[in-house]
Amino acid sequence: MNSYSLLDKVQKIVRESQKLKDRHTDQVNAQVNYVCIFSHTFEEYNDLYKLITKFGEIVQDTTTGPLIKFPPMPTTAGDLQLLKIRMPDVSRKERGDADFTVKNYQEFKNKYINNSGFKLIIRDKFEMIELSDSSFGVLAYFSNPPLDVQLGL
Repeated sequence: MNSYSLLDKVQKIVRESQKLKDRHTDQVNAQVNYVCIFSHTFEEYNDLYKLITKFGEIVQDTTTGPLIKFPPMPTTAGDLQLLKIRMPDVSRKERGDADFTVKNYQEFKNKYINNSGFKLIIRDKFEMIELSDSSFGVLAYFSNPPLDVQLGL
């Protein structure tokens, strides 16, 4: 894998997640906060890891894979600086996900949480809403607070 195919993969995930978000919400101007690529084999994971760490630094090492900060990359949903490479996980058949920042999270949550495809996920220091639709090969997330804020970036 080369840097072009990595960037292409990221751009496709953002575009598809944006379409998913736009189909199910009114948040058409929500900016991308971070992207996660789901690797499906350890070979793919290792290739992605080697490539992305050439462009940026690991800002968080999680049990499912590293989160890397790199120089801003323009996407159809705004500039992107955070990328996670997820280790292979049989429960994740999708290509990846994009996390979007909404203007008023509580209002967004109240409006959409009971709709089909939306799921609330509560963590220790934040919560997020997952949006899935089987006609898309990606997921969309909406975190509160957004990941860049959680990390102080």
